[in-house]
Amino acid sequence: MDNYERISLDDYVQSGEGGTALSYNSKDGKTLAKLFMKGYGAETAEREFRTSQAVYRLGIPSPRPVRLVTDGERYGGEYELIPGKRSYARIISEEPEQLEPLSLKFAALAKELHATPADTSVFPEMNASVRFWMEKSENISEPLRARLLSALDSIPSPACSLHGDLHIGNIISDGRRDLWIDLGDFAYGCPEWDFSMIFFVANYMTQDRTQQLFHLDPAVLRTHWSLLVKAYYGFRDDEQLHGYERNLLKFVALKLYYNFCKRHDGKGSPSPQLEGLAGAFLDGVAPRFQV
Repeated sequence: MDNYERISLDDYVQSGEGGTALSYNSKDGKTLAKLFMKGYGAETAEREFRTSQAVYRLGIPSPRPVRLVTDGERYGGEYELIPGKRSYARIISEEPEQLEPLSLKFAALAKELHATPADTSVFPEMNASVRFWMEKSENISEPLRARLLSALDSIPSPACSLHGDLHIGNIISDGRRDLWIDLGDFAYGCPEWDFSMIFFVANYMTQDRTQQLFHLDPAVLRTHWSLLVKAYYGFRDDEQLHGYERNLLKFVALKLYYNFCKRHDGKGSPSPQLEGLAGAFLDGVAPRFQV
């Protein structure tokens, strides 16, 4: 792994924990190292780092990528450290009155991101990535695979920039700048790909998990979701919001399976619960929350 520079964690202080990686602030106050947890190969970290470099060159507000690093066991990237930064999720958890203004600001920033034309020669097409994993997966039932691919065939693919993991934990602010982070899944396609997982997190993730990842209860995330989508699309009432949510369900089903297949390299066996949920979404039904 000649591309990676060896670092000593004696020179860093752990500053955060996500679902796949830990972050460490350098003691000199200049950089942040993000190291993927054991089990994630060097190629995963390099792919995210190279994508972050391309996003930064595109002019998307994001921390400057510095170098690929390893502590000898884990791999990751080192980035410009933003002093005093907090994620929107952290700010809302510490200052609940910021829920509405930050949700509206997030909507404006997401709209600006999606309006940025992506370089289709550099970034992957989301539709193509989903199709690859749908077709590669060894253990999806053939009837469900056919339904997922049929739903995918109905989705257009504009050259809109997509974050790939869009949520209020992946945008930070130092009070002056707002920057996107965790850009390894940056792609292009319909904005609904970005919104699908925000909807899922707000409506289906357990309280323990939302507290771990966002420091927020699901009810707060559902309010954020409503504020975000109404502001982004200019919806005036819940009826318009619920109509949008019904149209979003096929994206949710596809994104759930995409994430599952990718995480298990196409070899995992989806649980009956996942299959049932995806089937319900493809039927236009949200089993737990009526939309």
